Amino acid sequence: MSVFPRISLSPEVSDFLRSVFLNKEVLAAVGHQEAECRFQKLLSCLSHPPLYTCVRASTHLAPLEEIRHKLAEELKKQQMCDSSAEDVSVQILPHPRVPDVLLLPVDGPRPVKQLSSELVVGAQCGSAVLRGAHVFVPGIVASPKYMKAGDVVSVFSDLEGKCTRGATSFQGKRTFLGNGVAQIDRSSIFCTDEPVKGIGVRMVDPLYQSPSFDGVLPSLTFLQNLPSVVVGHVLGPRPGERILDMCAAPGGKTCHIAALMGDQGEVVALDRIRNKVDRIRQNAQILHLSSIKAYCFNSTQAVSSDPAQETEGPPFPPESFDRVLLDAPCSGLGQRPNLGSTWSLKEICSYQPLQRKLFHAAVRLLKKGGVLVYSTCTVTLAENEEQVAWALDTFPCLALQPQGPHIGAEGMLGAGLSPEQLRLLQRFSPELSWDQTGSAAPFPCRADRDTIGFFIAKFLKN
Repeated sequence: MSVFPRISLSPEVSDFLRSVFLNKEVLAAVGHQEAECRFQKLLSCLSHPPLYTCVRASTHLAPLEEIRHKLAEELKKQQMCDSSAEDVSVQILPHPRVPDVLLLPVDGPRPVKQLSSELVVGAQCGSAVLRGAHVFVPGIVASPKYMKAGDVVSVFSDLEGKCTRGATSFQGKRTFLGNGVAQIDRSSIFCTDEPVKGIGVRMVDPLYQSPSFDGVLPSLTFLQNLPSVVVGHVLGPRPGERILDMCAAPGGKTCHIAALMGDQGEVVALDRIRNKVDRIRQNAQILHLSSIKAYCFNSTQAVSSDPAQETEGPPFPPESFDRVLLDAPCSGLGQRPNLGSTWSLKEICSYQPLQRKLFHAAVRLLKKGGVLVYSTCTVTLAENEEQVAWALDTFPCLALQPQGPHIGAEGMLGAGLSPEQLRLLQRFSPELSWDQTGSAAPFPCRADRDTIGFFIAKFLKN
C-alpha cells in the first residue's frame, strides 16, 4: 500500500532507471505496459519499508528457538514500557528456508494524526525512523522555535535536502513519519559549539511501527536485511577454510561467514576506511567471533606482486583463499526505505569500473576450485547482470553456479545472458509483487518478495 510519494530522484537518474527497466529484452518479453508498470511500482516501493524486520540469530552461540524466546521476552518488556496495555504480544517468525533468520512483521501504515508542532529530519534519519529507530539528534534539521524536552511533535522527513539546518519551520517537499516526544530542548540541538548525540525525539506513535533493537540482545541478534543473510549461505563457508570479504564494513556479512564456519578457520575482512574497520572488529567482539582478521586496505591492490610473500596481512599472494565474497560498493538504489536521493547520474554510473577492478583482484586471489560470490544492493543492470556477462567473458575460468537458498527472483533481462544463466542468478525485486504482498499472500512469500532490492551471483573457478 502506497502512503508516501515515489522516491525523489533527479530527472536524469529517473530517466536512466526507466531505460533500464524498459530495455529491449524486457519489452520483447513482457510488453511496454507491464514494463512501465513494474518501473512505477519500483519507484513506489523504494520509498516504503519492507513488510518484515529481519533479525539474524547468532546460532553459533545458542539454538534458534532459545534466541527467539529471549528476544520475545526482551521486546515484551520494551513494549510494556512504551505502552499502558497489559497484554502485549510480539510475533517472531522463524524463516522456513534460512535457518538463522527471525522475522518480525512491521505494523503499518498506522492511522496517526498530524500535530501542529512540527520537527524535520534529514532523509537518512527519516529512513531509519521508518524501520523502527528513534530520532537521534544529528538527524534533526529543523524544530519548533520554543521546543522543550517533553513536548510532543510531529516528525517529517525532508525529501530533497533543502531544509536549512536550524530552521523553525519548513514548507518544502516533505513527508510525515509519525509523532514523538522531544528528549532535548531546541537550544541544546542548534545553539551549542559541541555536537550533541543521543536520542532527540522518542517516537511514540510512528506511521510504521517496528521494535527498536538498541541494546537488545547484542550478542545473540543482529539486524540485517534478508538478502544480506542469504549471501552468507550462498557463499557456503566450511570450517577450516580461509575466506576473504573484500569490502567488509560494517562487518555483518563477515561475522555471518565466521558464524557459519563455527568460528573455525580464518575470515579476512578488508575495508579502505579506518573507523569502519574498527566497527568490524567491534562487531566481531560483540558476537564472540575470534576467527576474523580485519585490515584497513584497498582491495583493488590486495594481490601481491611477490608470490613468495609470507606476511600475515594484505597484500596476499595469488590463490590465497578458498572462497571470496565481493559485496561490492554500489549505487545503493535497492535500499529501502529511501525517500529521496540527490545523487547525479554521473555518481550512479561511477561504480561499474571500480567493481571490475575489484573483480580482477577477487579472481586472482581465489584458489582453483574456489567459490566467488558477487553481490550488490542496487537495481541497475550495469552493476548486476552486465557485470556477470562481462565476468564470464573476461574470465574463462569462471562458471555460474546454482544458489542455495534461492528465494529471490531470477536475473533481469537486458544483458544478453541466456535463460539458463539468468535462472542461476538471484535478484530480489520487490517491484514484481508490490501491492500484491498483503494478507492474501502466504508466509514466507511476503517476506521473501518484499525486501530491499538486491543481487547475488555465484561463480566457481575452474
